[in-house]
Amino acid sequence: MKSQLYLLLSALLFLLLVAGAPPKSALPTEIGPYALNYPAYFGDELARYPSNPMTKEGVFLGRMLFYEKRLSGNNKMSCGTCHQQARAFTDGKAVSRGIDGKEGRRSAMSLVNLLWVRNLFWDGRAATLEEQAAVPIQDSLEMHQSLEQGVAKLQRTSIYPPLFKLVFGSEQITKENLVKAIAQFERTLISSNSRYDQYLQGKYQPTGAELTGSILFMTHPTPENALRGANCGDCHAGPKTFMDYFHNNGLEANPKDVGREGVTKRYQNRGMFRIPSLRNIALTAPYMHDGRFKTLSEVLDHYNEHLQPSATLSPLLIEATNQRGGKSLLLTPEEKESVLAFLNMLTDSTFITDPRFSDPFVKATASRK
Repeated sequence: MKSQLYLLLSALLFLLLVAGAPPKSALPTEIGPYALNYPAYFGDELARYPSNPMTKEGVFLGRMLFYEKRLSGNNKMSCGTCHQQARAFTDGKAVSRGIDGKEGRRSAMSLVNLLWVRNLFWDGRAATLEEQAAVPIQDSLEMHQSLEQGVAKLQRTSIYPPLFKLVFGSEQITKENLVKAIAQFERTLISSNSRYDQYLQGKYQPTGAELTGSILFMTHPTPENALRGANCGDCHAGPKTFMDYFHNNGLEANPKDVGREGVTKRYQNRGMFRIPSLRNIALTAPYMHDGRFKTLSEVLDHYNEHLQPSATLSPLLIEATNQRGGKSLLLTPEEKESVLAFLNMLTDSTFITDPRFSDPFVKATASRK
């Protein structure tokens, strides 16, 4: 059986090269289980999906599909259009535009350390990456094509049926296997080599501002004990993701976008959105679900001075102040600069340049020039 798989892989190499798909150097040199590597301090509380075991060939197929423009209605857009590696898999826009030129509803979230994430999207409407992968393909404001149409396009190619056979045992491409492959690739998008990670591993000595910022970030202020803090860690728990589940972070007293409430139909969830990861946050501007803040300084100013009260505002924010009887966070300008220094420590330059995550079709095009 193993020799048959290697023969099939050899045949695929020829087909892919002839078809102008990724060059041989971008293909897996081995087939079999995919080994996930991450620091021990990330922990093993993974979002496990035994019905979709990860393989090297499955991850490769998922990477191709992530950048496959035939999955869009006009063959010009892929998942990678709105999730660009250089921007930590965001697109630099407040809200993205789909193939018909229409604006989407919310900002494209960063795809990072998804192994530890449940309830995807800003409102948590997808329980798994398999569910998530199907949504933008079919959304009329995004790639605007049914999964059935996408599958039919792939089935007519010379390269995808044998690849699906290698991964799933049949040349008959299905919707289920399409999203399974994409999910396998997305689970490999692990960022773990920022200066903060290097600090945790004893390989980097933070600057004074970075160290002060890290302490402020993790500290809930207690003015009664003269304990100053920026209160960030209450919602952005680390270190694997620096994210949390759902909170109303005081953007609007009467939000036009009700967020999580739209999924749960419960008023107590009004204005709540998933707390996004802060890993590579310096690369993912603009910020918030609607991209209203262009800089991290504006984000800090919001939490420091401009929270909008409402019935569902997170209690973690209501009580946070650095002054007895204070009505807001009241960080000093120097403290805000230190927090910004720490946030910039979370940039992982190897993650945004890792060739395992890049667009294989771009490499194929370059190799033919």
